[in-house]
Amino acid sequence: MIDPNHIAEAPDLVKGHLAKRHAGEQAPADVDRIVALTDRRRALITERDELRAARNTLSKQIGGLFKEGKGDEANALKEQVQAGNARIEVIEEELQGVEGSRQQLCLGLPNLLHDGVPEGKGDEDNALVRTWGEPRGAAGDGESHVEIGTRLGILDLERSTKITGSRFWVLRGAGARMERALVNFFVDLHVDEHGYTEVMVPYLVHRHCAEGTGQLPKFEDDMFRIAGELNGSDAFLIPTAEVPVTNLHREEILEEAQLPLRYASFTPCFRSEAGSAGRDVRGLIRVHQFHKVELVWITTPHRAEADHQTLVGHAETALKRLQLPYRVMELCGGDVGFAAHRCFDLEVWLPSQGFREISSCSHFTDYQARRMALRYRPEPEGKKKAKPRLAHTLNGSGLAVGRTLVAILENNVQADGSVVIPEVLRPYMGGKEVIEPT
Repeated sequence: MIDPNHIAEAPDLVKGHLAKRHAGEQAPADVDRIVALTDRRRALITERDELRAARNTLSKQIGGLFKEGKGDEANALKEQVQAGNARIEVIEEELQGVEGSRQQLCLGLPNLLHDGVPEGKGDEDNALVRTWGEPRGAAGDGESHVEIGTRLGILDLERSTKITGSRFWVLRGAGARMERALVNFFVDLHVDEHGYTEVMVPYLVHRHCAEGTGQLPKFEDDMFRIAGELNGSDAFLIPTAEVPVTNLHREEILEEAQLPLRYASFTPCFRSEAGSAGRDVRGLIRVHQFHKVELVWITTPHRAEADHQTLVGHAETALKRLQLPYRVMELCGGDVGFAAHRCFDLEVWLPSQGFREISSCSHFTDYQARRMALRYRPEPEGKKKAKPRLAHTLNGSGLAVGRTLVAILENNVQADGSVVIPEVLRPYMGGKEVIEPT
C-alpha cells in the first residue's frame, strides 16, 4: 500500500505512475478522493485536539470557580465542556469512517513504479535484458508437451478430467517422479548453494494475509475461497507461497543485523484463472493447481535493488543447470504486477509455443510491508536507538515446477519419442537417464 500521506502530498506524481501503468480512469479519481479524505481527516483531528485542549483549560477553571463559590459560572463552563465532549464523540465516529474509506481506497491502488520501468501497455512492450542458450527450432514447430507426455504414458489428462474437470492433471510413473525430482532439486539448490532457509507453511491463509501481500481485495476472483470460516475468519487457498511466507514476520520489528531474511518454500498453488482461455486450457501451462518453489526476501531499502538482481540470478541458475534456453525480460508499465515496483520475468523456450514465463522476480518496496506492519530497526548511530522503518520485500519463482517439466519434455524429446532427463535431475530419478514410452 502506498503511504496515504504521500498520496495526499504528491497526487500528481502518483497519477503519473498510474498513467504509466495504464490503470484506467477510476484510479486517478480514487487519488482525488484520498486527497479529499486526508484534508477532512486533518480538519477533524485539528478540531478534536482544540476541543480537548479547551476541555483541559475549562476543567481547571471550573474547579477554581467552585472553590470561589461561583457555582453558576462553573456550571456554565461545565455545559461547555459537555457540549465539547459530545462534539468529540461525533468527530471520533466520523474519523473512523474517514480512515476506513481512505484505507480501502489505498488498498485498491497499485504500487509506484521504478524509474527504469519501460513504457508500454502489455507484454509486447516488455524489454529484453539478456538471453541464454540456443532455442531449439522455431516457435510452433516442436511437438507439444501434451502429445509427448501422453505418448510416454506419464501424463493422463483424461483421467484427471474424470476427477475434477478441466485444468487439472495426473502425472504417472517417471512423470510423477520428475515432478518430485524438480521440487527437490530446486529446494536443494537454493538452500545448499544460495543460502536460503527452507520453510514449510500452511496452504490456507486468512484474508488479512492475502491483503498484506496485495492479492486482496483486487484479485479475489482469482483465488479459491473456502466455504466456511477457518479459526474465526474467512480463508483462501494460497495462489503462491509468497502469501504465507511474506506474512511470517507481519507485525514484527526485526533488527537490521537479521536482514536480509531469505526463504525458500515448496507449496502447491491454487488459482481460479478467472477469464483465461485459449491454447493454455489443455495441458500443464495454465491450471488450477500446480507446484512451485518460491523465493522470498525481507530486506532493507538501501540494499533492495541489489538484492533484486541477486534473486533474478538465483532463478536463472536453476534454468542453466537444467540446460533450458531462456530470456530475461523487464516488464513495462502496463504489464508490471499490481503490487510490484519493478519486475523481471524469466521466459523459458518451448518449441511448441515460443518463450513462456516461468518465473517473475519482483521488488515491492515497502508496499507489502506497510500492509502487514513489517518493520526493521536500523543499526543505531551513536547511543540513540533508531526508530523502526518499513522493510522492503522481494519474491520470485525458483521455479514453477509444472512449466519446468513442460520445458524439459519439449526441449529434450528425441527422434524416437523418448525424452532425455537433464543430468542434474538423474540423482533424484534413481540414476535414470531417459524416459521411454511404456
